[in-house]
Amino acid sequence: MKLSSATALIAGGASGLGEATARRLASCGANVVLFDLNVERGQGLAAELGPGVRFAGGSVTEEEAVLAAVERAQTDFGGLRIAVNCAGIATPGRILSRFGPLPLDQFARVVEINLVGTFNVLRLAAAAMQRNEPDEQGERGIILNTASIAAYEGQVGQVAYAASKGGIVSMTLAAARDLAQWGIRVVTIAPGLFDTPLLAGLPEAARQSLAQQIPFPSRLGMGEEFAALAEHIIANPMLNGEVIRLDGALRMGPR
Repeated sequence: MKLSSATALIAGGASGLGEATARRLASCGANVVLFDLNVERGQGLAAELGPGVRFAGGSVTEEEAVLAAVERAQTDFGGLRIAVNCAGIATPGRILSRFGPLPLDQFARVVEINLVGTFNVLRLAAAAMQRNEPDEQGERGIILNTASIAAYEGQVGQVAYAASKGGIVSMTLAAARDLAQWGIRVVTIAPGLFDTPLLAGLPEAARQSLAQQIPFPSRLGMGEEFAALAEHIIANPMLNGEVIRLDGALRMGPR
C-alpha cells in the first residue's frame, strides 16, 4: 500500500508507540487521525504535525467514539485504509497477594481496554475499509495491532496483561482469514521492552537493568524502530495474518 495516498487511524496515537508511528506515517505523506483519551496532548501533536493530521478524542472501548474517529478520516480525507492499534494499559497484579485474590474488575479492565478495545477498532475500521475501491493488488486496507512478548512469556504480576495480549496474538490469524475476502490484511507486532510511557516512571537503575536483559542491542527499544516496522508492514502486501516479535532476542524470565 502506498502511504502517500493513504489515511491512517492510530488508536493511542498521542504518545508512545502510537505517537512514533504517527510521526513516521505523516513524514511519509500519509494523512493521520490520532485517536486518544489525552485531548491536550493529542491536539498539540496534531497541530505540530501539520494539516494532514487530525485529532479525535475518546476510548477504544466506546463504539460511538471509534465510529466518530473513523468518520473523521472519511470526511476529512476521503477514506480509511490503515488502522494501527497502540492503545493499552499494563496494570500489574498477582492472582493472590496479601490483599487477597486479584479483583475481578481489575483483570476485566485490562482485558477490556487491551483486547476488546483492539477488536472494537479492528471491526469498525474493517467495516469502513470494506467500502474502499481496491488498489492494483486488490487491497482495501490493513489493520496493525500491538501485542507484547508478555503474550508468550508473561511474568509474575502480568496475568491480566499477558491474557489481553495473548488474545490479540490469537486473534490475528483468524481476523486475517475473516477479512481476506475483502482484501484487508491484519498483522500484529509483539514488542519487547521499549522506551515508552509505560516504562518512563521506573527509576533509571531499573530501566538499565531491564535493558541489560536484552541480548542485542542491549538497550530499550525505541519508538522509531516500532514505527519503521509498521511502515514496512503497511507497504508489504505479503505480510498478513502474522505476529512479528520485535524484541532484540529477549525471552522474559518469570520475574
